[in-house]
Amino acid sequence: ASGGVEYKLLAGGPNKVGKEPEVSISENVCWKELSLLVFVWITFLAIQIVKEKTATCSVSYWALNLLQIPVSVGVSLYEAVSLYKGRRIISSKGEGTTDWKVHQLVLYCACGILAGMVGGLLGLGGGFILGPLFLELGVPPQVSSATATFAMTFSSSMSVVEYYLLKRFPVPYALYFVAVATVAAFVGQHVVRKLIIILGRASLIIFILAFTIFVSAVSLGGVGVTNMIRKFERHEYMGFENLCKYNL
Repeated sequence: ASGGVEYKLLAGGPNKVGKEPEVSISENVCWKELSLLVFVWITFLAIQIVKEKTATCSVSYWALNLLQIPVSVGVSLYEAVSLYKGRRIISSKGEGTTDWKVHQLVLYCACGILAGMVGGLLGLGGGFILGPLFLELGVPPQVSSATATFAMTFSSSMSVVEYYLLKRFPVPYALYFVAVATVAAFVGQHVVRKLIIILGRASLIIFILAFTIFVSAVSLGGVGVTNMIRKFERHEYMGFENLCKYNL
């Protein structure tokens, strides 16, 4: 129709005109950024393991906890400055550079911190915040979902290694969930890819992400309310406990 706006497929969506040139896995990995993530992973894991050998609430205990702050802040500042000066770009958005503002970078870093807190306190993995955040950044839905999952893999794998070294890791229990999650991931990825090809819209991933977040939020709220009612009925204490009385 005249005067209408032509529909354009999202970046990274199904391309019916032609295929992009294929590259090897080694060429498709940003090794510098990956090595930076591995450095943070190893540093945090080492801090957590050493912290387990110290007394709770001792000077060394709090010193090791606070040591994580300069590491994370330093890496975040390095990447933020690189984006601000144009030395880094979001590859999934294309070759064009983005004019980053200081308040944007501060907001996105704060969202990352909030995602980490939510993942640590509630066990949600941070995908509740990282998924919508990446979409706000203009990242394609496929890349947004994969990146959020990859970020959760780093934090989860750190906990797995830490608990295994501390002999608190139920191996058969974990292997069962790994098998189930792996099969579910491959089946879900295959089904979603087929649906995207049939419908021709990568925005389907956005609806799936929104539905998953909604169901998880309702489930988490329902479990929380149920537990609260039970504690009310039993007249249990619902305040904060003294952290220093626990010997982890």
